[in-house]
Amino acid sequence: MASSTPKPPSEPQSFTTMEKEMLNIGGTCQYLTCDSYDFLPFRCESCHGRFCQDHRTEAGHKCAHAGEWAAKRLQQQADRMASSSSPKPTILTASQCSHPQCKTLIDTLNSVGVACSTCNRKYCLKHRIPEDHDCKNIIPVGARQSLRGPSQADKAKSALSRLKLWGKEKQAAVLPKPRPSTAASRAVALSQLKRAAKGDDKVPLDRRIYLHVEAEANTTTSKLPKGAFWYNKAWSVGRLLDDAARGLQVQNVNNRGGGEEERLRVFHVEGGRLLDFGEKAEDVLAQGNTIVLLRGVGPISVDT
Repeated sequence: MASSTPKPPSEPQSFTTMEKEMLNIGGTCQYLTCDSYDFLPFRCESCHGRFCQDHRTEAGHKCAHAGEWAAKRLQQQADRMASSSSPKPTILTASQCSHPQCKTLIDTLNSVGVACSTCNRKYCLKHRIPEDHDCKNIIPVGARQSLRGPSQADKAKSALSRLKLWGKEKQAAVLPKPRPSTAASRAVALSQLKRAAKGDDKVPLDRRIYLHVEAEANTTTSKLPKGAFWYNKAWSVGRLLDDAARGLQVQNVNNRGGGEEERLRVFHVEGGRLLDFGEKAEDVLAQGNTIVLLRGVGPISVDT
């Protein structure tokens, strides 16, 4: 049986070979008066030389290009910021608030633009609320002509027709009780109204006019739907309206201005018409009559 020949022992590695392999790692400090060997030398980004720990700084090895790397890095950062930032907005580059009387530039660093989802326009912070830019009277951007809705004249005609029909129905239905047919029954009904009525105690008895007052539920809201009150017959309809609104706790914004859609009006059931604010109560109303407070029915028309 043939025996396997043993392998000759490997030649021991000499110190010179190991030294050469170790010299491949790291390097010698390139400073003129330093020959120290460093396995992890430091690289200078300005002169691209390799140095030991003692001479790694630009001042330590007296770098001939001192500050060059720092200046290049600052320039790169400045270039990045210049390319990413937008130029200063001007009247030609920035948007302007959509309010016709506002010249504020929006979508800038100092002023943010707010988009209105109703009229599809952008406004500054001062005019961002719909009431501040009269949103309800603005045609939305991109809206079709057919979606504009009825004009103010159409609204007035519709309100007038609705008011006439509603007045005829109210003449038979709005009174708390059927209108008395005899003088005695009318006196009894007026006496009951006087006992239930409330009002300003400063009004003399001989100057009081007693009325049924109610708020029309389809046009306005009130905490008290109806009630019995007395007023001074010398008052104008406008002053009577203010006192009636306080009595029924109806919001009254007539003295603040605004359009007819928020204005309260007085409808005289027995007369079947709206009363003008300047008319005197004793000239157009009688004891035991009924008045109704309505909102947004439009201005008074001579046809009513």
